[in-house]
Amino acid sequence: MIDLDTDICVCNSLSVKDIAKCIKENNIETLDELLENKVCPVGDKCIACKDEGYNNDGLNLPLVLLMVKKKMA
Repeated sequence: MIDLDTDICVCNSLSVKDIAKCIKENNIETLDELLENKVCPVGDKCIACKDEGYNNDGLNLPLVLLMVKKKMA
């Protein structure tokens, strides 16, 4: 199980929990919507959170989006 306090968007200091909350509150459905939102900016400083994850561990924005869709976060 993934620790919900793990930072995903390190540049903006946002954890899985923070990003999931933003996705839910703003009815974000796609990665593009998530990247373009102005409420909780993510993926705007580096690209690690979009692809391989900050620690090259695969924990990234698409994973958080999927976790919210599957009600895992």
